[in-house]
Amino acid sequence: FFLPWLPRSVVAGDNTHMLRPRSPSAPRAALLHAARRRLSSRSDFRGVFPIMATPFRADESLDVDGFQKSMRFMAEAGCDGATIVGVLGESNRMTDRERETLIRAAVDAVADCGRQFPICVGTSHAGTAATVALSQMAQELGAAAVMVTPTKEPAPASDDTLAEMYARVAEGCPGLPIVLQDHPASTQVHMRPKLIARIAHEVPAVACIKLEALPTPARIAALRKLWASELPPASDCTILTGLGALYAGFDMEQGTDGFMTGFAFPEILQAMNAAAQRKEWERAHALYQRYLPLLVFEQQPGVAVRKELYRLRGLIECAHVRHPAAPAAAPALAKALAEQVERSLPGIDVSQPLPASLFA
Repeated sequence: FFLPWLPRSVVAGDNTHMLRPRSPSAPRAALLHAARRRLSSRSDFRGVFPIMATPFRADESLDVDGFQKSMRFMAEAGCDGATIVGVLGESNRMTDRERETLIRAAVDAVADCGRQFPICVGTSHAGTAATVALSQMAQELGAAAVMVTPTKEPAPASDDTLAEMYARVAEGCPGLPIVLQDHPASTQVHMRPKLIARIAHEVPAVACIKLEALPTPARIAALRKLWASELPPASDCTILTGLGALYAGFDMEQGTDGFMTGFAFPEILQAMNAAAQRKEWERAHALYQRYLPLLVFEQQPGVAVRKELYRLRGLIECAHVRHPAAPAAAPALAKALAEQVERSLPGIDVSQPLPASLFA
């Protein structure tokens, strides 16, 4: 087994070289530097950062054109950045070369959007050395941040081991912000709020917590309390809601800073977050309740429903999911989804960014 981006010190005993992709051009390098600088300021991870689906053709090859179209759409819709190669992106079904292709494609797609649009890349792996190497690859290719979550071990890893994993990623990728993803539903790793607070306290590169462990409102409140007392974060660190925004109304009340999730209508999340940041709780809850049926419908096991929503929005031509998953949403499910979209957004052309007047 060979990871093309693994340091030679790991694969061949050579501690003086590392395989690196080509360097970005000078103009692009300036853009990438600006994006990373943005994610090291107080504006860090605040707002809405959609988790992107990875489109595949029916033959399971990457649909790079569809991927870039969806990236540009999210920038046009006013999102604050995007995360690629996560669980929704079917990262566990991709080769390392395909990861490279997607990172390049994402950076290229938003290079001309007229503003900074940071790309965060999921780099989690069962091995710490491989996680570091994948993070280095992402950094070299233009990622503004990486998202890292631990993986289950036959014997549960200790708190010290988990903290060391994040420290090693930070050490291997100087200047690169890290999103700590806490998602035990997919990892089977349960991190106590005190451990998460400790990691943010000890590793300044951890700039965001993607908090997806239930019950999310209670865990957000516990983390905020720890940060305000015994374990303040070493640098500005935010909390973003995930889990398809299923518990958004309750998470927002506990002091989240936005969303990082795969819900295919980020414009709705932007409207909810804007109301929450103004502490207009009645407005935030009204929006949450209005679109809750769509949030609930989308939050089903697997990624087929979300990819079908991407197709309904005109972002991708094919909603194929890679084997061994079922290749697409069942016809009855796809029909019910289209009907719910029409109920939630009657008469709206969902192939375009939703108009702000919809949330007025």
